[in-house]
Amino acid sequence: MLVWTLNLVMVAVAAVAVWVLVVFLQMPSLDAILHETRPAAVTILDRDGNEIRSANRIMGAPVSTENLPPHVWQAIVAIEDKRFYRHGPIDMRGIMRAMMSNLVRGRIAAGGSSITQQTAKNVFLSREKTISRKVQELILSYWLENRFTKDQVLDLYMNRVSLVGGMRGIDAASRTLFQTPAAQMTIAQSAQIAAMLKAPTTYSPLKNPEKNIARARVVLTEMVRQGYITINDARAAAKQLRPATPAPDTNIYRYWTDFVIDEVRSRIGVWDSDLFVYTTLDRGLQEHVAATVTEKVAPYQGAVIAMTRGGAMRAMVGGADYQASQFNRAMAMRQPGSSFKPVVYLVALENGMTPDAYVNDSPFAIGDYNPKNYNERYYGDITLATAFAKSVNSVPLKLTQQYGIDTVLNMAGRLGVGTQLRREYSTVLGASEMNLLDLTTIYAVIWNDGQSVRPYSITRVVDPSGRVLYERNPSDAIQILAPTTVDYMSQLLADVIGPGGTGRRAAGDGVLGGKTGTSNGNRDAWFVGATGELIIGVWMGNDDFTPMNSKITGGTIPAEIFRKIVD
Repeated sequence: MLVWTLNLVMVAVAAVAVWVLVVFLQMPSLDAILHETRPAAVTILDRDGNEIRSANRIMGAPVSTENLPPHVWQAIVAIEDKRFYRHGPIDMRGIMRAMMSNLVRGRIAAGGSSITQQTAKNVFLSREKTISRKVQELILSYWLENRFTKDQVLDLYMNRVSLVGGMRGIDAASRTLFQTPAAQMTIAQSAQIAAMLKAPTTYSPLKNPEKNIARARVVLTEMVRQGYITINDARAAAKQLRPATPAPDTNIYRYWTDFVIDEVRSRIGVWDSDLFVYTTLDRGLQEHVAATVTEKVAPYQGAVIAMTRGGAMRAMVGGADYQASQFNRAMAMRQPGSSFKPVVYLVALENGMTPDAYVNDSPFAIGDYNPKNYNERYYGDITLATAFAKSVNSVPLKLTQQYGIDTVLNMAGRLGVGTQLRREYSTVLGASEMNLLDLTTIYAVIWNDGQSVRPYSITRVVDPSGRVLYERNPSDAIQILAPTTVDYMSQLLADVIGPGGTGRRAAGDGVLGGKTGTSNGNRDAWFVGATGELIIGVWMGNDDFTPMNSKITGGTIPAEIFRKIVD
């Protein structure tokens, strides 16, 4: 009987050993997971070096006990595993204490997993609750502490734990919840992050701030008991506990950041390391522009580009709602209508005409092409300035006939948009498509004293080590237009926002001038204007090219949007 029992025990032990071996063989590749690759993150910053948005970021910045303020990791140890530095991979005392607590309460109310065990679970294993997974957790815990120091295990835990939004690491959580890196967390913020470790959603300072603050007080108490901070430190920190503020809505920057990432690709090609992209964006202006477009264009769509005279793009909005549509209308090809007419008038001014020169506004036809003026009204003999301010159609067509369509297209090419235009008279009235960026650039040249303008959004791209991968190296501007031509054209643009001009709704203090544009059937409405600092282009229309309300022209809502932006 004894022999039979011993044999049975040996068989059972062998069976358990075989089962443990099978469980061991099913474990994931440890080195592969430790050195897992991830998509390179691209962090985009505004003109002041402040982060706008990060694309592909699934982990925060690496942190360690060496580069963090001690209270950050001490808060974690205090609440999660106070004997972490004194026990082995498994805290048997903690396990027994948890078992007793659970027996007393009659339910599972406390856990006894060490930080090492939690690291093994977070980094290597799935969340399924099976015996085999628990065995793997124990094996991995011993493996981790055999391979790494306690500090390194804690570092691994802090960098891989998932607390908010599917991102990993306490740095990602700190940036999301407090808009600060982990290295700058206060004692209070550290306690609130540590409070989340028990159950990230339940104790989130964003979703359940009352529960988070209550548990953070427990964390502070434990930190005092374990000698990490003084009672006065804890009291001061307790006064600073508060609900987390939601991170700013980055959707208002998304048209911009999508555009910038495309620009990065065109400059440095494929990259395999994290990038920091320094841009020209003015955060305050971008937010103001986005709010204005959302308010003014409904139920249609709108886009705005704002740039300096030298071409630095300060704001870009490509639609009323990025979540509803990611299509960037600032780069969409649409008919500019009368907003193209300055190109023709520049030809006339360059060939000796002046704003007070008389021209004849009467019906025009060439072949089968016989466009009408707006409302089919004609003014007869009027000055060039009046023809421009009232945006009549016949005068630019007659000027093109006089100086030649090739001369007009050549002027457009000098301004940076000639290659995409059709060689036909309808182009003079804005029938050849262009995007808002190109159209705004035409006007930037004029208000840049006639010097060439190359719009740019990026000043510098660096990797995490600070190595510069791209840096803007501006070339000397080329004089495109003569000073006299610029002066005359500036006068014409100023008259447009005068009492009798089509852009009078855009008039205001500091506004230098502008030009309206409306395509056939009121499908597109444009306004481009300038202040002393910015050239701003506005477009409004429907994505499916259907007409808008017939009362909407470039001189109505687009001009009003411009005015509200610059007020």
